[in-house]
Amino acid sequence: MAKIILPGSMRAAAGGRTEFEVDAPNVRQVLAQLSAEYPKLKPLFARGLSVSVDNLIYRDADLLPLAANSEVYILPYMQGG
Repeated sequence: MAKIILPGSMRAAAGGRTEFEVDAPNVRQVLAQLSAEYPKLKPLFARGLSVSVDNLIYRDADLLPLAANSEVYILPYMQGG
């Protein structure tokens, strides 16, 4: 299962938790599972996210495949220039 880490700013919406173990083939499924379990996360995710998977940051990572031992950080949307 992939290890999922949410930022502290999403802790309240996730029932006080910031770390999860999720069995999902890609980031989209991770977000869907977390949203189903913690509905208050859904509007936060809808604002846009960046995701770090195994130390690489992605802006559009919905279909990025995850390995069983992947470490995924959910980050507020990062803009750059």
